[in-house]
Amino acid sequence: MPKRSEEMLVDLWMSLLLVWITCVPSVSTTPVGGQSRTAQTGGSAAAASGLGEGQRLLSRAKRGWVWNQMFVLEEFSGRDPILVGRLHTDLDVGNKNIKYVLAGEGAGTIFAINELTGDIHAMKRLDREEKAEYTLTAQVINADTDEPLEPPSEFIIKVQDINDNPPQFIEGPYRASVPEMSAVGTPVTRVTATDADDPVYGNSAKLVYSILDGQPYFSVDPNSATIKIALHGMDREVKEEYFVVIQAKDMGGHMGGLSGTTTVTIMLTDINDNPPKFSKSLYEFGIPEDLPIGKTGGKVKATDRDIGENAKSTYNIIEGDDLGTFEIITDAQTQDGILRLRKPLDYESKKAYTLKVEATNVRSEPGSGGPFKDTATVKIVVEDADEPPVFSKPMYLLEVKENAPVATVIGRVAARDPDSSGSLVRYFIDRHTDLERQFNINVDDGNITLAKPLDRETDMWHNITVTATEVRNHSQISRAIVAIRVMDINDNAPEFATEYEAYLCENGKPGQVIHTVSAVDKDDPSQGHRFDYRLVQEMQSNPNFTIKHNQDNSISVVAKHDSFRRQKQEIYFLPIVVSDQGHPPMSSTNTLTIRVCGCSRDLVVQSCNVEAYVLPIGLSMGALIAILACIILLLVVLFVTLRRHKNEPLIIKDDEDVRENIIRYDDEGGGEEDTEAFDIATLQNPDGINGYLPRKDIKPDLQFMPRAGQHSGPNGVDVDEFINVRLHEADNDPTAPPYDSIQIYGYEGRGSVAGSLSSLETASSDSDQNYDYLREWGPRFRRLGELYSVGESDRET
Repeated sequence: MPKRSEEMLVDLWMSLLLVWITCVPSVSTTPVGGQSRTAQTGGSAAAASGLGEGQRLLSRAKRGWVWNQMFVLEEFSGRDPILVGRLHTDLDVGNKNIKYVLAGEGAGTIFAINELTGDIHAMKRLDREEKAEYTLTAQVINADTDEPLEPPSEFIIKVQDINDNPPQFIEGPYRASVPEMSAVGTPVTRVTATDADDPVYGNSAKLVYSILDGQPYFSVDPNSATIKIALHGMDREVKEEYFVVIQAKDMGGHMGGLSGTTTVTIMLTDINDNPPKFSKSLYEFGIPEDLPIGKTGGKVKATDRDIGENAKSTYNIIEGDDLGTFEIITDAQTQDGILRLRKPLDYESKKAYTLKVEATNVRSEPGSGGPFKDTATVKIVVEDADEPPVFSKPMYLLEVKENAPVATVIGRVAARDPDSSGSLVRYFIDRHTDLERQFNINVDDGNITLAKPLDRETDMWHNITVTATEVRNHSQISRAIVAIRVMDINDNAPEFATEYEAYLCENGKPGQVIHTVSAVDKDDPSQGHRFDYRLVQEMQSNPNFTIKHNQDNSISVVAKHDSFRRQKQEIYFLPIVVSDQGHPPMSSTNTLTIRVCGCSRDLVVQSCNVEAYVLPIGLSMGALIAILACIILLLVVLFVTLRRHKNEPLIIKDDEDVRENIIRYDDEGGGEEDTEAFDIATLQNPDGINGYLPRKDIKPDLQFMPRAGQHSGPNGVDVDEFINVRLHEADNDPTAPPYDSIQIYGYEGRGSVAGSLSSLETASSDSDQNYDYLREWGPRFRRLGELYSVGESDRET
């Protein structure tokens, strides 16, 4: 709006306001406590008269204000303060003694009042969006005494709105989505703009929406700001994203209104409107005939322009040769159709397969006429491969009687080469399954024979593995399990099932059952066991015992009289013959030992030893145990004493028995520098010999492990250290006896301070040699010097 028009509008409002204030009637309505009260003009005159105080209290106060709600335009930018309104009271009849006072929000800062005239001016530029109204209090007081002439009264100054705020989209920019192929008019989303101007005054906040960018695809409702589809057949596969600009304009969309814009990004979501499509109509695969079951033979793929779940498909074989041979599954990650083998292939019987594969969408849109699908032909060519031999059975069950002779033929296995070339097959037994080598097999015909006799009672079943190998290609091997059952023959005699011992009470009665005898047989006849019991021939007329057959394959041994006494006979032996019903029958003789025992009155066995019967009454069982303990203790003491005497040394050394081990040497070396007689390097290298030399005089009980010797180089031999080490080992050897013995040192040093004592390398003769220097070597060589000196004098003589 031009500035001139704005000033004219302000002047017009001010004129109307002044006319209204001056022409207001003398009756005014003021709200007090939620009610309206009317005051006549004469009320102020009564207050100004000289009536008494009591009469003033009893009289009803009358309001004399002439006022109304006031307005002021926002954003007023004139040079002078703008007149908001004028206050007037009927007390103001030209009396100069009254003064108007203003208090409340903004009094003195934003609003100022003329104390004499009651005119109120706005001193600052106001913004309705910051504060829409102000509440103030006006009062008339005596100018001289500052006493109130009227009660204070509140009034409101409202800031009148002008269109100074454009619309704003607080929540923008927006993102929305709508399914592709939606019908025209389908709502997409709704945008919302706000205007800070007064919505109840004028059209400053009345908004109208329009679309600036995004046509002809979308439209917007001018009042509700709802964005809708405006074009039919919008396809996501053609264009997926759209950019729309929406404008909001105030003043009802008329010229001069303020506007704001926002952007809306609209995505078309996918629907299943595209079928799967194979990349080619014919697929060909070559699969070797030895492909394992469950392995992949080939892959097909149908692509779909849709995305997500709408692009997923399943594959099925709907037509073809031998539908059970192959299956097709869907890879969830790649959406490939994987062709897998379900049955073994045989190049010799069928060389090619033709299948028809169908790809079908998993999801379908309602009303689309069912799921989309596509088909393709798959041709499979079986490739020949060298296959291992095939056994006639995966498992063989053979039977053989135990104790059958060696080389008996148990049965036969058979295998053939499935290839068209038909290679010969050789048979072998996997010896890991026949560790005892109890069976053999003919490598040519597969006959299995016995290599050792079998015993059913040891092993009833034998499981071996037979391999078949092609003669042409030894890597082609097949295996078959052969279970051999050992059939039973009657080769074991029955025996007593329990211990061969029974007990007979002395005070028993004739006909007393002493023991019940049953038998067991390791054989397993098909009709079950039937045993016969009898006494041996010489015991048929036994005067002491007899047997009685029971009905459960057992017998009872019965006493014939009651005159059994331990003093007379303590033990009786009763041989019993047990035989079975096999073919041929087997029998064994088992002797039952019967002990005569002392029993209580209720026939409970107490003692079976005749010695206990004749022992004195005063010697109890506790005394017998004590005597036995003493005997054991004496034996232990005797054993310890003998061990101590055994560990004493063989030779006892004392002051009167002093012996030395004298070693005689019949050979003399050539001196320290003589290296011709033997290898001196061995003596110079202590590491080259065994560090521990066993003793020759005694046989030690303990093996002494010597500590590691000191290592030194070949030219750095330390004789003194070597001898000290050997001496220390000898002193600490726990196996050494407590008497002197010679220590053998397989070592010799490399030189001497005295030089060589040998005369072999001396150029002079004995007559020219002077041995007086031997006396200077010390007392050890004095005797040697005297001997050589005597020899020289004799020769001179």
